Amino acid sequence: MSKIVRRHIDGVFLLNKPLNISSNAALQKVRWLYRAHKAGHTGALDPLATGLLPICLGEATKFSHYLLDADKRYQATIQLGTATSTGDVEGEVVESQAVPLLTEDSISKVLKQFEGDTTQVPPMYSALKKDGRPLYELARQGIEIERPARSVRISQIELLSFTEQSISLDVTCSKGTYIRVLGEDIAKAMGTVGHLTKLHRIQTGHFQLDEHMTIEYLESLDEVAREQLLLPSYAAVEGLPKLELPLERVKYFNNGQESSVDFPESDGVLVFSNGQCLGLAEVSAIGRLKPKRLLIQRDG
Repeated sequence: MSKIVRRHIDGVFLLNKPLNISSNAALQKVRWLYRAHKAGHTGALDPLATGLLPICLGEATKFSHYLLDADKRYQATIQLGTATSTGDVEGEVVESQAVPLLTEDSISKVLKQFEGDTTQVPPMYSALKKDGRPLYELARQGIEIERPARSVRISQIELLSFTEQSISLDVTCSKGTYIRVLGEDIAKAMGTVGHLTKLHRIQTGHFQLDEHMTIEYLESLDEVAREQLLLPSYAAVEGLPKLELPLERVKYFNNGQESSVDFPESDGVLVFSNGQCLGLAEVSAIGRLKPKRLLIQRDG
């Protein structure tokens, strides 16, 4: 088998990650299909979670941290009455309790308690590290360590549907929020226990999921059609103010040099010239343009 020839290609692909595949495996598959030299994702999903996983190729990786820090939106289903070792269907059942009679009003009252700023204790089955080792490795050995609570924010939580034994929710939350933990806490507040049976991410920052943007769909396309699906490298920060730089200033900007501009003070501005994005900069109070992140300009 001949070795794949990598190429410099830039942009963002909004993947609908399938079930039972790690985020890294999904990333590598997309990278292989695009034959990209460089690629990265913007916040892992568990293998049992599905949905939006923005894949950054080439120069787009320079903006990926903006998506890591962005709010996320999920649809989740909580199975009530049983708790598992992992907080989802992958773990073993460790506790069972009766489920109280559920009504839309009783559920909504409980959900309201979780909106706003709160704290969460990260689960042992997580990728957080202790002395260089992921917590899930320790958990599999039956070791539990103390985890400091984290500050998170639940911006919105809406009831989608419910049965006698389950509830489905739409949740918008800050980075670092564990929906598994949220599900367990909601079940506890209802007077029972629970675990997640479904987790589907539908939004990251301003990016929304397009369900048909799957790996299988990418595989069905030729190279030209795949490239047409890519968003610009700066798509993660496209909402920032935009500044058009005169051609005579481009050389200085691309060399990382400051220059004077007539533009309002800003800690984040996208700099363009002749239709091309040159990178990200800040503008000082005295009108000095300071390059922060430069984009390599590809020929063609």
